[in-house]
Amino acid sequence: MKQSRTMSLVEAAANVVVGYVLAIATQIVVFPWFGIETGLAEHLTIGLAFVGVSLARGYALRRLFEAMRTRMYQPEK
Repeated sequence: MKQSRTMSLVEAAANVVVGYVLAIATQIVVFPWFGIETGLAEHLTIGLAFVGVSLARGYALRRLFEAMRTRMYQPEK
């Protein structure tokens, strides 16, 4: 069964929100271990950069796997 476009959008939005919150929480915990002191504004900005990279990575991988899937199931001539 295929996922509807609406549910795909909901899934993608949830993934972005959860990833952003997780990135911020991870930075707040990990940065001090390395002597990096930043304020909340910097954490939020860095988190946005990570979200952007994650979105690009997820899109590229999704397209790669879709291309592989369509090549696997093409009927032979």
